[in-house]
Amino acid sequence: MDCVDGLPRTAPPLPGRVVVEQHWRDLLFLHWRVEPSRVQRFLPKGTRPDIVDGATWVGLIPFVLADTRFPPLPPLHRLGTFVEVNVRLYARDASGRHGVVFRTLEAGRLLPVIAARVGFGLPYHWARAGVTRRADAAGFELDFRSRRHGPGGPATRIRARLGEPLPEHAPDAAVAHFLTDRWGYHERHLGRTMWARNTHAPWPLQRAELLQLDDELLAASGFPDLADRLPDSVLASTGVRTAFSRPRAIRTRAWALPALGAHRPAPA
Repeated sequence: MDCVDGLPRTAPPLPGRVVVEQHWRDLLFLHWRVEPSRVQRFLPKGTRPDIVDGATWVGLIPFVLADTRFPPLPPLHRLGTFVEVNVRLYARDASGRHGVVFRTLEAGRLLPVIAARVGFGLPYHWARAGVTRRADAAGFELDFRSRRHGPGGPATRIRARLGEPLPEHAPDAAVAHFLTDRWGYHERHLGRTMWARNTHAPWPLQRAELLQLDDELLAASGFPDLADRLPDSVLASTGVRTAFSRPRAIRTRAWALPALGAHRPAPA
């Protein structure tokens, strides 16, 4: 499987030098199918919902972000390592670039929150966030908890047991790769829509069983009904090392939402 709906399985080269490196590890990917019309209003100007299998998707992804590094400086081991939980959407722009759009990124350290909000316009929030890892006869389990600082801050608890590796040619593999092989993000910052490319090795994906979900982040992000039903996809990954290039402004234009079933792949 070399390409999924216009998305390559291996990352294209970065357009410029590396500005930040990170290690993403112990990830859970929870995803729900939604109508594209529910998502469009949350996307930056010049982008539209990315569609696969007749829908667009909303993701709830907890993981450990580790060893942040700003080349040529050394890694910020303690300061640059924390639990993050994000809610994200999927978009593409007029040039065919596929990316994620973040509704929130809950992070367990304050300084990275400030830096990401000021420097990149990303909707980071400081939270009390952590993860517990358990291994027993039933397998390996990840238990993430997060609560945003401040009165009434939304919270989440996500507990899942890791399963077998996802076969490359499984029936759900195409959707899984569509949701994870994104290679960049779109964001509105300082009045412009920005695009930032990232690169990493292909995801080592595995199936996961959701054991518990008590979540308020989806509702706080504009999707109050999703946490009341089971996700349509639950995956996990041991992680990858990733690198980002500098965000760049893109040309924007108005989009009309495509009719479901009329989507055609765009060039990557």
